[in-house]
Amino acid sequence: MINPKIFKAYDIRGICPDELNVETAYLIGRAFAQKTKVKQVVVGRDMRHYGEILKKSLIQGLTDEGVREIVDVGLVPIDAIYASVGIFGYEAGIMVTASHNPKEYNGFKMVKKNMVWITGKELLPMIKKNSKAKVKNNKNKVRIIKKNLYPEYIKHVLGFAELKKIKPLKVVIDAGNGMAGKVMPLLAKHLPIKIIPMNFKLDGNFPAHPSNPLDPKSQIGIAKKVKSAKTDFGMILDGDTDRLFFIDEKGKFVRADITLLLLAKLFLEREPGKGISYNLICSKIVPEMIKKWGGQPIRTPVGYVNVSNGMRKNNGIMGGELSAHYSFRDNAYADSGFIALIILLELLSKDNRPLSEIVKPFYKYYKLPEINTPVKDVEIKLKKIKKKYKKYKQDSLDGTTVDNWQKGGWWFNVRPSNTEPLLRLTIEGKNKKTVDQLKKELVALIKK
Repeated sequence: MINPKIFKAYDIRGICPDELNVETAYLIGRAFAQKTKVKQVVVGRDMRHYGEILKKSLIQGLTDEGVREIVDVGLVPIDAIYASVGIFGYEAGIMVTASHNPKEYNGFKMVKKNMVWITGKELLPMIKKNSKAKVKNNKNKVRIIKKNLYPEYIKHVLGFAELKKIKPLKVVIDAGNGMAGKVMPLLAKHLPIKIIPMNFKLDGNFPAHPSNPLDPKSQIGIAKKVKSAKTDFGMILDGDTDRLFFIDEKGKFVRADITLLLLAKLFLEREPGKGISYNLICSKIVPEMIKKWGGQPIRTPVGYVNVSNGMRKNNGIMGGELSAHYSFRDNAYADSGFIALIILLELLSKDNRPLSEIVKPFYKYYKLPEINTPVKDVEIKLKKIKKKYKKYKQDSLDGTTVDNWQKGGWWFNVRPSNTEPLLRLTIEGKNKKTVDQLKKELVALIKK
């Protein structure tokens, strides 16, 4: 039985083996081959449970549907798969991963040539059809190649910074038992920094803390370690390494849209006037500073695919979002946690101030963390909110954004979840009092 809820707007994720199993992985392989019509696919995985058996079943589905060459790159971070397609020239790539989800999950992230993401939703109709069809008797010869992608990948990542300018900084890296535990030792060989490792042992059970760096339980250990070891900063990554957060020398997490500004400043110094892509729930300080530095702000819907597409369509050089994905034009418009790290090392080496002092001016406005409220009638709630605030500027790029920044000093966005019956609320204002009052009004309206 195919469970349609695992086929997401960007990828495929489900609990193994209840929602995602070898039979489903096989059908996903067939559907991917039908959709893309490619003859060569790079396949990798992270350290999650069921990864290897799901990968084998996926490969069988790919080859039964006509893929002639499988390049098995083993245990890799997600951006190595992106680089294999976007930079190294392979036809398509699939990563077996559930990113930052809990240990019970696994899934697939999929791309083809020109870094076109293949989503779960677009494969679902084919998968339903294939589940009732007979398996093809494919007698064509298939090549399965085992390849070490790391030499090319590490060289590519290191190319984003001037290594000679990086100082011997002291850094805590929390791999969270994810793929960073394999990548960082390889990267560190080429860097002058001193790394204090945390949770480098690959383990799909995530024994140290949840894989999601945004979870408060994940943040406790590294915050303490950064302060006790007196390091320059810290970094924590999720399982497949596409999400990362930086921690300043005082043990305080740097919000992801603030990190985006740090990266954007360096890129705009290199290439003045280029576009910087950001999603619409980032702080107002983001477009404000991008304009000040001579760049072009590119506002997009939420989602790393949307940030990437915004860059591609608008002469963008890099982009990021509040969930801590950072994408780069010269990484085929794909995201990479390690490229973000390399760039921050160069930035901190150039600036003699501690990280807390560098980011301090960017915390200019008062912004609440996202508020998620379960609702049964998402569309009705959205209509009520639009009606109540109809006298203010509104747009529907993603959910509803109401903007009274110039006169009232506030804005908010409310948008439905892609996967759950939730409304997600983001509020920012020029002071705490304004934001608290607005929060009270909106939460009452949503829950009414």
